[in-house]
Amino acid sequence: MKILENEDKEDEFFEEENVGEKEESGKPTVKIENIVATVILDTALDLNLIETRIPDVDYNPDQFPGLVYRLQSPKITALIFKSGKMVVTGAKSVKQLVWAVKTILKKLMIKGVPMQGKPQIQIQNIVASANLNVVVDLEKAAFTLPKSMYEPEQFPGLIYRMEKPRVVLLIFSSGKMVITGAKRESEVEDAVNGIYDILKSNKCIKEEGSL
Repeated sequence: MKILENEDKEDEFFEEENVGEKEESGKPTVKIENIVATVILDTALDLNLIETRIPDVDYNPDQFPGLVYRLQSPKITALIFKSGKMVVTGAKSVKQLVWAVKTILKKLMIKGVPMQGKPQIQIQNIVASANLNVVVDLEKAAFTLPKSMYEPEQFPGLIYRMEKPRVVLLIFSSGKMVITGAKRESEVEDAVNGIYDILKSNKCIKEEGSL
């Protein structure tokens, strides 16, 4: 999309994120954790010049060819390459991503870094967490969902490759989920609501209060 402008392991993943604080039992909740995007500029960039004019960047070409530019609030990181390509990570929404790109480019221009043309922003991956707020029977779900994999002796989550939208879901029996591969925020919502409806229609879920 182009824009301009095992249970211990589960607890470990969700511990810091505090995913899916329950708004209402049985209603899925969603939180975008990270958006990874590339930005293409119509000009080459002088990374040495950027380093001298913006002192709080990291640039060590002997170790890594890109320059690291960090925004502190919100915490968003841009890897900037001399080809004019940037990789931006850390945004929690498309709106925040676009704001970060504009902020970085504006700072470069203010500092006298020459550039031209309109930036092209392309989202590569949206990572989100969700809570279905129900208990999921993963064994039954594994038989129900095509292109799914569930090996509880190896890992407590079920992996499901959804086709529409084309995302990968990691589903835990607690109802907590990780979603990767989305290119639009709406795809995350569609995937979570879609899997909830599929699991519910195939009697793979139980309301927590009914246990």
